[in-house]
Amino acid sequence: MTLNTPLLIDGEWRAGRHAQRATVRDPATGEALGELGLADERDMELALAAARRGFEVWRKTSAYDRAKVLGRAADLLRERTDTIAALITREQGKPLAEARLEAASAGDHVDWYAEEGRRAYGRLIPPRQRGARQVVLREPVGPVAAFSPWNFPVGQLVRKIAGALAAGCSIIAKGPEETPSSCIELCRAFRDAGVPDGVLNLLFGVPAEVSSFLIRSDVIRKVSFTGSVPVGRALGALAAQHLKRCTLELGGHAPFIVCDDADVDAAVALGVGLKYRNAGQVCASPTRFFVQSGVYDAFVDAFSNRAARLVTGSGAAADTQMGPLAHARRVDAMASFVEDAQSAGASVRTGGGRLDGKGGFFYPPTVLADVPDHARVMRDEPFGPIATMLRFDTLDEVLARANALPYGLAAFAFTRSISTATRLADDLECGMVSINHFGLAAPETPFGGVKDSGYGSEGGSEGLDAYLQPKFVSQIGL
Repeated sequence: MTLNTPLLIDGEWRAGRHAQRATVRDPATGEALGELGLADERDMELALAAARRGFEVWRKTSAYDRAKVLGRAADLLRERTDTIAALITREQGKPLAEARLEAASAGDHVDWYAEEGRRAYGRLIPPRQRGARQVVLREPVGPVAAFSPWNFPVGQLVRKIAGALAAGCSIIAKGPEETPSSCIELCRAFRDAGVPDGVLNLLFGVPAEVSSFLIRSDVIRKVSFTGSVPVGRALGALAAQHLKRCTLELGGHAPFIVCDDADVDAAVALGVGLKYRNAGQVCASPTRFFVQSGVYDAFVDAFSNRAARLVTGSGAAADTQMGPLAHARRVDAMASFVEDAQSAGASVRTGGGRLDGKGGFFYPPTVLADVPDHARVMRDEPFGPIATMLRFDTLDEVLARANALPYGLAAFAFTRSISTATRLADDLECGMVSINHFGLAAPETPFGGVKDSGYGSEGGSEGLDAYLQPKFVSQIGL
């Protein structure tokens, strides 16, 4: 596989002219799948010029007509679910069942934004002077630069594209070089649906070069980034320097709180499913399992036994329940986390060692029990298949420990008590709380964090708001 024309600029698929090329690998084997052409500054200049022209066309297209185009794109994405899912699994590694869910949900996100864009209402403000009219219009902010990660190559990118297009913005999307093919097919569906030339542009490139060049450009008026905290800080600072609006969805270190009165079996089933989904490479993945003393032993035993039974292997295999990590560096990071936790006094209940003989970038589902707060895995986001088990006694204690980190993306909790659930919902410092089930990431709900996990939301009406700006008009007849 050689991706010779991976760039979409002004409606044309073209080859990148950068001297460097990126190698795309199968994480289940480590073998090279092919090479990816990258954009240089000439390509980026063309994309910026196209986005400027595309914005002038698209912003003048009615919300009704924009919604029709997006509706066709949603239908095409649903028709192409199996093709896109296979590409996700081949380049990213997740089990095919998970890849299908990601690909299938893309159409739902596009449909949501299409309908929400038709209802981006302004408002009428009662005037102080008779005969005057005071109106607030909501207008598209302008061309967008969007940067999307490899862990959900379609699921993350589609939110940015659909939100921007529904609002009337043009967009330059920088896809992940590790997982390009599914991003290309996502953009192809929008093009086939009738999105005009220049409205949607797709680049791959050297990340620092692309982000710096696009964000500094006078053409770009809005930046959206999903990725790590350090990179998010840098891009947020650059956007602020150039007075660009910015949405940042960064890392997490989500607490998963299990109270004494919880349904332990339900908490275990959901906890294992969420923790090892996509091999733990999920920003909202639960990582710190705070379990109240009365059910701690039962929960840890059941969780560890269930995790140990998960089948790890190639995402393309029918029986695989957890696929590989993205690259060898993630495997090394998991081994380092476990070694450090053990030296700090934690015990390994399952997993904890490299998987020999499999090839590829595999690390087993791992459970660490009685992990002290000073272990590195308690401070740094593991972004992998490591669950840490932590005992607590009181609600005040667990809230203080859950809120102690600078992260604030997601939190999960299990309790039968309405008052406890309300207290947790009120006092957990994060952008999203899900109690007694998994209720995050639907198209109609906002997804975003606080503190070092970023700011702004994708999804829901808040996701559309990110691409709109208010204009106040005061008018009186003469």
